[in-house]
Amino acid sequence: MIFLKATSAIIGPNDTVEIPRGSVKTDWEVELGVVIGKEAKYVWESEALNHVAGYCVVNDISERDFQLLRSGQWVKGKSADTFGPIGPWLLTRDEVSNPQDLPMYLEVNGQRFQDGSTRTMHFSVAAVISHLSQFMSLQPGDVISTGTPPGVGMGQNPPTYLKPGDRMELGIKGLGVQRQNVVQG
Repeated sequence: MIFLKATSAIIGPNDTVEIPRGSVKTDWEVELGVVIGKEAKYVWESEALNHVAGYCVVNDISERDFQLLRSGQWVKGKSADTFGPIGPWLLTRDEVSNPQDLPMYLEVNGQRFQDGSTRTMHFSVAAVISHLSQFMSLQPGDVISTGTPPGVGMGQNPPTYLKPGDRMELGIKGLGVQRQNVVQG
């Protein structure tokens, strides 16, 4: 599944996340962010990592009702203001020896919901870059969110979603930790 996220969603790693008006299913997703360093267009998988500037933590916040149950594309559930915390650090490609071996986690109010690793990604970072570059040129500064491990709110029994007053903490080994308070927008 490929989707775009509006740049107006981007915030800092410790900024406040706002639940948008009408939201009933705002969810979390810890993901490895890949920052493009040089243009990638029709790139072979074997050359894809040469186009990476570095790696960071991304919280791909999603409003599941907007995303899945209202007509149209996923962008409407992925692009609300504050739905793209990035950081705190950018580690350069040479500082991350293996982007496919990074433990990651996400907690809400101190309860761990996601505890995974980039080892379980369906597609490697190189495969994702190569695939995307067949459809669009990737430009320096573009950020690719690579997918999330099990444990999102939608997958809980019963489903669990963010509410005002919640606090998220998420991180990826070597890439830092994010902390966000959740408020009503």
